[in-house]
Amino acid sequence: MNALANTTEAVEAAVAAMGSGPLTAEGIARHAAPLFSRVLERNARQIYLANHSLGRPLDATSADVAEAIGSWQTRMGGAWSDWSDEMAAYRSRLARLLGAPRSDCIVPKTSAGQGLRAILNTYDNVPRVVATRGEFDSIDVILRQYARRGRIALRWVEARAAGQFVAADLRSAVREGADLVVVSQILFSSGQALPELPALIANAHAAGARVLVDVYHSLGVMPVDVGALDADFAIGGSYKYLRGGPGACFLYLHPRHLDGTLSTLDVGWFAKKEPFGYQRPDPPEWATGGDAFLESTPPMLTWYQARAGQVFTLAIGVGRLRMYSQTLQRRLVALLAEHGVAATGGGDDRGAFAVLSFEAKAPGEAQRCAQALAQRGVVSDARGPWLRLCPDLLTTEDELVRAARIVAEATRQ
Repeated sequence: MNALANTTEAVEAAVAAMGSGPLTAEGIARHAAPLFSRVLERNARQIYLANHSLGRPLDATSADVAEAIGSWQTRMGGAWSDWSDEMAAYRSRLARLLGAPRSDCIVPKTSAGQGLRAILNTYDNVPRVVATRGEFDSIDVILRQYARRGRIALRWVEARAAGQFVAADLRSAVREGADLVVVSQILFSSGQALPELPALIANAHAAGARVLVDVYHSLGVMPVDVGALDADFAIGGSYKYLRGGPGACFLYLHPRHLDGTLSTLDVGWFAKKEPFGYQRPDPPEWATGGDAFLESTPPMLTWYQARAGQVFTLAIGVGRLRMYSQTLQRRLVALLAEHGVAATGGGDDRGAFAVLSFEAKAPGEAQRCAQALAQRGVVSDARGPWLRLCPDLLTTEDELVRAARIVAEATRQ
């Protein structure tokens, strides 16, 4: 039996044992937690609340990656057949998670930023780009660099009070002129769900603009449907809630952009019509669909390292994961309140993590608090004035109770 069969069988058996209803702490402890025995054993003394950053991997991930290397060791160049099959499976699973209509809408990338650059480099003229100040650093720095070099005309949308973004401000910026709108479904620093996203996309289209949505902080932990949103493009990856580690990322393109009329400078020989034919027509002949956005020889290990997390998420169901995430967040917020600490999280207008705001305190105070928590065994992080705390389905009630007490102590220092 190969690693894929072992991974799928183990995950499906555990999920079946938990039943089809809402997730419960007892069911998770008995059936799901054993799938993560290695990471849980090695970090038993920690309370891990940074699941919004680096997701905890399944035990099966080791065997999945070993399968990829095993093909290399035994088949050498012939391993490309196995690796190509796994790339197709990777794209298919992501399409299901994203609500994409077909798997070739998904283009494997090594980072979300790589996907953004591919779209920016589809424009022959200088495009007018609208983006929020709340985009993740890698997206932010790419946009700034393109603007600095005169490759895009960039307009930023600022946050209002409490660091929140308002849909009306985005609509206003689009009305002033835009070719591409770049927005996150969930803002990485504050956890805010971008308000009125479907209407914003519709308004942008009416104004002649395309929309790229960053789903890195939503995919795998809350329902995402790029088809229903009618997004032109989406970027994201497996580092966080899909438990697939770094490098397993993607670019999604709506089927209307896969008819051959949209092309990018960011291509390599895998984007050719017959890459292993080694023909060199001029101009190049591109593959069909999303394959025309592939680049040079890809890092095949990333597809395998992402496998177990994708299988696990699909088997449980994102809807159930979302419900349980909100339950844990609300519980953590309530426990913190018992200690006199105000936090936000667990609502439909938030992502997967609770936040403590340090906006009224000195700069760097959130970072200081995160460091103090780490010294006490609570793994969290801070972005700007927000301390981020993200329980996941492996987080226990005892960990939440202890974490709330430790957080309260750290904030009073």
